[in-house]
Amino acid sequence: MSLAAGSVAPRFTDDATHVASATVARADAIVSWNFKHIVRVDKMRAYNHVNLHMGFGLLTIVSPLEVRIDEDDQD
Repeated sequence: MSLAAGSVAPRFTDDATHVASATVARADAIVSWNFKHIVRVDKMRAYNHVNLHMGFGLLTIVSPLEVRIDEDDQD
């Protein structure tokens, strides 16, 4: 649907598949270095617009620099 909605150009089908797979799997988040096609505010809004339209929830998309695991909470 992201391809049909114009969120992703057809030549970037792999990026759309990555986001769609995470959405269908109900992943907590996508962590990516792909700042050109995935980790961008405009793209995140577009992906989440499609997700909500299709009956899925919002997907969190972040860069690895935003991921922090607090080892004190791992008990």
